[in-house]
Amino acid sequence: MTKRALVSGASTGIGAATVRALIADGWQVLATARRAERLEALAAETGCEWAAADLTVREEVEALVTAAAQAELNAVVHVAGGALGVDRVEDADLDRWRTMYERNVIGTVDLTRRTLPLLRAAGGGDVVFVTSTAGQATYPGGAGYVAAKHAEKQIATTLRLELGGEPIRVIEIAPGMVKTEEFSLNRLGSAEAADDVYAGVEEPLVAEDIAEAIRWSLGMPSHVNVDLMVVRPVAQSSNTAVARQPLRVKG
Repeated sequence: MTKRALVSGASTGIGAATVRALIADGWQVLATARRAERLEALAAETGCEWAAADLTVREEVEALVTAAAQAELNAVVHVAGGALGVDRVEDADLDRWRTMYERNVIGTVDLTRRTLPLLRAAGGGDVVFVTSTAGQATYPGGAGYVAAKHAEKQIATTLRLELGGEPIRVIEIAPGMVKTEEFSLNRLGSAEAADDVYAGVEEPLVAEDIAEAIRWSLGMPSHVNVDLMVVRPVAQSSNTAVARQPLRVKG
């Protein structure tokens, strides 16, 4: 039987790669994100369903869940979120911090609570949280994003306890350094600053690496739960320990 998944944050990066990976694995996918034009292009490429929604707007989440309920739903994959800025705590931009909390935490909780009845109606299913190694440890300038990802991690951990005895798996995938087209650009505000994040790093992860981890976790036998998978490039030993090759100067 073909399974159906809802994937958030699907307009770019890990979300879009996850849509591609699941469809290649035989899933039907409902892709969601804020940018309708990106979703429309992804649908033309992959054949996925799509519904644009800002997960911080309750009415849009309600409409999304209504679309998800049109057919059986077997998995919800939370990718939407992201980081803004590298504020020191004493210099915190509270608007950025609120936005990160709304996108990574409140939006995730809202979509989770609204889709759990759909998973139960299907006889069970999976909830996947794509968090971050920022949810495992901190680093200077990262407190706003780190706080949001620590909170998201606890949503997954608590939900797993609360659903004990039900046939619903709760899976957490925690990526380290992943080079995507928009994550660092959105965080830092310039292409040059974004490129500096990965400068000298031999083979940082790419979106497809995390999508494969998600695909594999969902494909495990139903009695197997991947509680937590931490995925880093070999060059990254921790959030702050990254091996970098000397840059060669042309000329």
